[in-house]
Amino acid sequence: MVLTLDDTKRTAIASKLADMKALQNLLIENEQKLIAAIDDPEISKRLRDFLQDDQKNMGVLDTVIVQYGVKGEPKESMMKVVEQARQMMDSSEFTIFEKVGQHELLKHKQTMAGLLVHKAGQVVGADIEAAIAPLNTVNFENRAHQEQLKGVLEILGVRELTGKDPDQGLWGRVQDAVAALTGVAGSVVTQSTDKQDMNIQDVIRLDHNKVNTLFAEVEATDDPQKLQEYFGQIYKDLTAHSIAEEQVVYPAVRPYYSNTQELYDEQAELKQLLESTRSLSPSSSEFKNQIRRIRDMVMDHVRQEESEMFAKIRDNFSTEQSEQMATRFKQAKSQVQDEMKVSN
Repeated sequence: MVLTLDDTKRTAIASKLADMKALQNLLIENEQKLIAAIDDPEISKRLRDFLQDDQKNMGVLDTVIVQYGVKGEPKESMMKVVEQARQMMDSSEFTIFEKVGQHELLKHKQTMAGLLVHKAGQVVGADIEAAIAPLNTVNFENRAHQEQLKGVLEILGVRELTGKDPDQGLWGRVQDAVAALTGVAGSVVTQSTDKQDMNIQDVIRLDHNKVNTLFAEVEATDDPQKLQEYFGQIYKDLTAHSIAEEQVVYPAVRPYYSNTQELYDEQAELKQLLESTRSLSPSSSEFKNQIRRIRDMVMDHVRQEESEMFAKIRDNFSTEQSEQMATRFKQAKSQVQDEMKVSN
């Protein structure tokens, strides 16, 4: 298939997501180092809270990248930023105040990258919006961390300059700023208070929602280039999704769900239909009709999984087991995506 303009945009967003993952790893490293270096119990507690959020948000970023379905690599410029920040954090030439100041700037950089991806997704396609929706939580929490870090910097800066503590009402003002931020940022990002990891039903449902959005985009256009772009994403998403389910989910649920073989058979038929569609010209009338057949087959498959298989998972797997299955599913899906990227 010929690369379209929107394919190029999707690749650019993938690269930005890869930048965000590299920076998220750096934020986690920084917080671990700062916790070890700062003996103030209030500041240490806040940094530990940030660390807990950032470790959770790394999982969210992984989900978004796998869900997005287009793999990218971090830019060389981002890797230089990461390396320079690591050297600063490890150097004895810089004070704690300066290191926390650098960390606050990196939080700002991550916040803006997340908002940029969010806005770019709105421009490029509804399926991208569906894929990156979990990123909203990361964006909000990074913005809230920024506000609190400004308070930490004020305390550390006053101590560094005077050897004394600043006005202890500062933390109250920080909390007021964070509370106000909820209203300010609400129109841009969506706050989530759910600290648990996604379970396998959540992750599979995200996939189902995204492909359903892609089918809607197919119906809304007769432009051959657009049809080619949307089918290319449908093909990649359904291929990675089905292989990951067959490797991780179906073997796990088979002892509890008697219709598991039917799910295997449906996906085998779907793979054949996907391959036959790849050989058609996007300009032909048969191309769109073939995608409609794929849609009908997928929607029947989705109804069976969400109404029957999900119930078996809820009844027979603990929350922890379901979350662990989600992690294995994402890992399997990511591996398939990597293999497809190499083969293309």
